[in-house]
Amino acid sequence: MAKKNLNEMSFLDHLEELRWLLVRSTIAVLILATVAFLISDYIFDVIIFGPTNANFVTYRFFCELSSQLGYSDLICVKEMPFIIQNTNMEGQINVLIWSCITAGFILAFPFILWEVWKFISPALYESEKKHAKIFIFSSSMLFFMGVLFGYYIIVPMSVNFFATFTISSVVKNQFSIDSYIGMVKTSVIACGLFFELPIIIYFLTKVGLVTPEFLRKYWKYAVIIILVVAAIVTPPDVVSQIIVTIPMLIIYEASILISKIVVKNQNKQNG
Repeated sequence: MAKKNLNEMSFLDHLEELRWLLVRSTIAVLILATVAFLISDYIFDVIIFGPTNANFVTYRFFCELSSQLGYSDLICVKEMPFIIQNTNMEGQINVLIWSCITAGFILAFPFILWEVWKFISPALYESEKKHAKIFIFSSSMLFFMGVLFGYYIIVPMSVNFFATFTISSVVKNQFSIDSYIGMVKTSVIACGLFFELPIIIYFLTKVGLVTPEFLRKYWKYAVIIILVVAAIVTPPDVVSQIIVTIPMLIIYEASILISKIVVKNQNKQNG
């Protein structure tokens, strides 16, 4: 049966399209989760638990940066005084399953975007439908950049801070595997989705829910929120907070620019 046009589709038709979007996306995630399971040793030993090693690339960079800035060893990580332990009978198997699913979601993200594009494309102009490849590529790149930012910046800073923080020498840091894996997943996925902000702002501007004036008006509040987030996820030193804050501010400014471009193009079309 031929696919119906947007004007011909009922509410139930839209729900049916959405259902198949979710089904195909879930299948893609599960397939890539299976691939992740086959290389789970590498994923855990090298990737997930990489930031627990004082020789991790980010820590070496901080040591070099600390030396270059004349901070001595202020932000140089030389040891990780903690252990990761499993305290639940089914803890490790649960971590294995959900970590593989998370990896599958990250790897399947471009396909999920393609499915989302097919779902919303009937509501777009013909000229806008031609930009499908640009949308998929730019959105995927932003997401993966966010994931890498979360993994190489946010996660190591968080691990370093919580590993070295103690209220007394009597208390030893022994983190549960659920706590550690949860922190890694949350940091990586949250950063990946935050880097999608320009794309989200693009569509919100298209439908008239956001304007460049609105984003600029509340710029100060956005800066405060970003600074608070940076202060929470980084150790209590200025250099680390700056490293996290600058990319987030750039993303927000890029969102304002994109919103301006969308409004300008809309004015030309209505011109």
